[in-house]
Amino acid sequence: MLSRVADSIFWMRRYIERAENVARFIDVTLNLTLGLGNDRYQQWEPLVYTTGDHELFREHFAEVNQANVIRFLTFDERNPNSILSCLKMARENARTSREMLSSQMWEELNKFYLFVRDNRNDNTAIDSPFDFFGRIRQAGYLLEGVTYSTMSHGEAWNFGRLGALLERADKTSRILDVKYYLLLPDVADVGTPIDISQWGMLLKSASALEMYRRRHGRLSPKQVAAFMLLDRDFPRAIRFCISRAEQSLLAITGGTAGNFQNKPEQYLGRLRAEFDFLHIDDVMNIGLHEFIDNFQLKLNIVGDVISEFFFEVVPAAA
Repeated sequence: MLSRVADSIFWMRRYIERAENVARFIDVTLNLTLGLGNDRYQQWEPLVYTTGDHELFREHFAEVNQANVIRFLTFDERNPNSILSCLKMARENARTSREMLSSQMWEELNKFYLFVRDNRNDNTAIDSPFDFFGRIRQAGYLLEGVTYSTMSHGEAWNFGRLGALLERADKTSRILDVKYYLLLPDVADVGTPIDISQWGMLLKSASALEMYRRRHGRLSPKQVAAFMLLDRDFPRAIRFCISRAEQSLLAITGGTAGNFQNKPEQYLGRLRAEFDFLHIDDVMNIGLHEFIDNFQLKLNIVGDVISEFFFEVVPAAA
């Protein structure tokens, strides 16, 4: 496969996953701020920091409030990480690798993009945010299912799955970070029914509440963090994402788990092994926020070495 085509499919899936997860960030914040009254407006600034777009937001918006943050993260094409920007770039990457995709994938991606684009000039996302962002998640589910069902599970599919899973692992960590920033201001309130309820809403926004309850029953902040970080079977848990991403990488390279022939296998295998032998107490001893920061740095390095190894064109020697 041409490196250009592999690059396009890798980033197409990353951008689609990113768009869906930005919707989840907003949904998490909407759920966590229910019942806060006027204080809820103070909770939207941390979301912009969590996505890493706070400096760009400040350049274009004077006030941090629910409406401005939703517009910035959903429709603002000046923000490369907005939902509309991500879908636009996913669509462009799909166009340049059209011959590798099924017609059903191309059709559903276009529907997804046009749905968001056509709503940018009205107030649907502001007036009915739960319904609007729920429809974005449903569009993401549909596109993922069509991709799984209509695309041959060969090299191109594995490049796409590799990109999607790395993006999902990163965004799951950021969803947990949203909760870190929105912890109740009084430390004495941590662990109270209100705090426990917020962890439940976080699980619901990550489509994880039912699976968590089947595994653990009662809500516990420590168990919720363990489930989202370390569960080996839930598709949005970081450990699951890293493990399946390594499977796709090895399918592409022909390598075997526990060995490495190149930097992507080495760095991703090392990260997968770390999660295989990690206990939630180790995370809590480090601090959840500090652990997530460190994980995101390692994941960025994995992404860099994958790009260098597979996608960058090395100039011919003179």
